[in-house]
Amino acid sequence: MNAGIHGVGRYVPEQVLTNYDLEKRMDTSDEWIRTRTGIEERRIAPDDIDTSHMAERAARIALDNAGVSGEDVDLIIVATVTPDQPFPSVSCQLQERLGATKAAAMDLSAACSGFMYGIVTASQFIQTGAYRHILVIGVEKLSKITNWEDRNTAVLFGDGAGAVVMGPVSEGKGILSYDLGSDGSGGKHLYQEGDLLYMNGREVFKFAVRQMGESCVNVIDKAGLTKDDIDFLVPHQANIRIMNAARERLNLSEEKMSKTIKKYGNTSAASIGISLAEEVEAGKIKDGDHIVLVGFGGGLTWGAICLKWGK
Repeated sequence: MNAGIHGVGRYVPEQVLTNYDLEKRMDTSDEWIRTRTGIEERRIAPDDIDTSHMAERAARIALDNAGVSGEDVDLIIVATVTPDQPFPSVSCQLQERLGATKAAAMDLSAACSGFMYGIVTASQFIQTGAYRHILVIGVEKLSKITNWEDRNTAVLFGDGAGAVVMGPVSEGKGILSYDLGSDGSGGKHLYQEGDLLYMNGREVFKFAVRQMGESCVNVIDKAGLTKDDIDFLVPHQANIRIMNAARERLNLSEEKMSKTIKKYGNTSAASIGISLAEEVEAGKIKDGDHIVLVGFGGGLTWGAICLKWGK
């Protein structure tokens, strides 16, 4: 049984934090941030909106978009490194709030690659026929672990949630191939210690430029396709230079790559889900299109998926 995406949803907080706002708080500038990252603003969740609240809002939109009720959901997978608390999991909180009375629930931790890991995990249950409707959400409240005294990382991150409802699709549609991987030796370059996030930007940049391109090529080859077959690329929105390196590896024009980083910054596990939902809403992803989703994150981890859009 082929597994694909039936519905998409996204949520970002209302509060906008611009580069100009950050200029007032630290030694940085709009020009410095834009030219090095592609980010102009990001969204910050208030104290009374935590990870589970953002996840719930994106999930409800995805369920409506798919025409599926909470009672129809068999499994909830939440990819996050910023849960409300260690346990109960965000997914269990959603199980109750969404009325998903028959759903199993689990959180998954693979940092910015988490959404890719979640989709691939969900696809296994669908392909075997074990489950029919699975809700996958990537969500982060990175503002609560951002070191606002570190100008090298504070300018990068934002909050938000992206969700998909997955289920069986017709032959030839859905997920065609995937590529997941990890390199624990690089964990020292991107990690959380205490309540704060730390990153060696230079090392992560080098890793990401190499791995994003390799993963894209790998999933295209595994799917039996060529670069010319790819209609759209949805990369993890971490840095516009990293994203463009992956796009150029596939010989794609700028119009064929999602670029939401300008508005939302790096939302970690949420970024691909937010971007995918936005591009579907805008009509840039159409039935029958070949799409590549690709991300990398702390761990170090990476993941890519090639799929044919539609049910």
